[in-house]
Amino acid sequence: MIEGQKERPSVTPDGRVILELIDGVTLRPAPTVVGAEEEVCEIYSLAWGVTEHPVVHVYQTLVRPGRIKGWAYHKRQIDRIFLQSGALRFVLYDMRPESPSYGRINDICLSERNRGLLVIPRFVAHAVENIGDGQAVFINLPTEAYNHVDPDKYTLPLDTPEIPFRFARR
Repeated sequence: MIEGQKERPSVTPDGRVILELIDGVTLRPAPTVVGAEEEVCEIYSLAWGVTEHPVVHVYQTLVRPGRIKGWAYHKRQIDRIFLQSGALRFVLYDMRPESPSYGRINDICLSERNRGLLVIPRFVAHAVENIGDGQAVFINLPTEAYNHVDPDKYTLPLDTPEIPFRFARR
């Protein structure tokens, strides 16, 4: 008889997602409140306490279907990413040797039915893949304004041997 691998639970009995996040990473659910006349979804509030930094810069990025952006990391800024539309897979890698979660990978999928604010600390490499059939848009509220003369963005190739994760080609 063939023995399969036993699946681990992905949610608690009360519906909370089970995910051992990288140290300093936060994923705050952002439920959409549906009414007869409108739908409202909060993107960010300083009162949530996910970071102590006020909003200083906001931009949006469109990722085309089947495309992958990354790997990227920052030395000064913290990213606060909110999925606006579509379906995106965010893969994070903790490259901080002093971190208790050094070497850990987080694989987080967000969509219009499962929105959230994803906070990515400094020196955590991240890549994003559009896993949906249409365009996907995310909004970033980084803790520092973009510096056009000296950008705080460092990139690695998707197949870098430094990160033990490979995206499947679709």
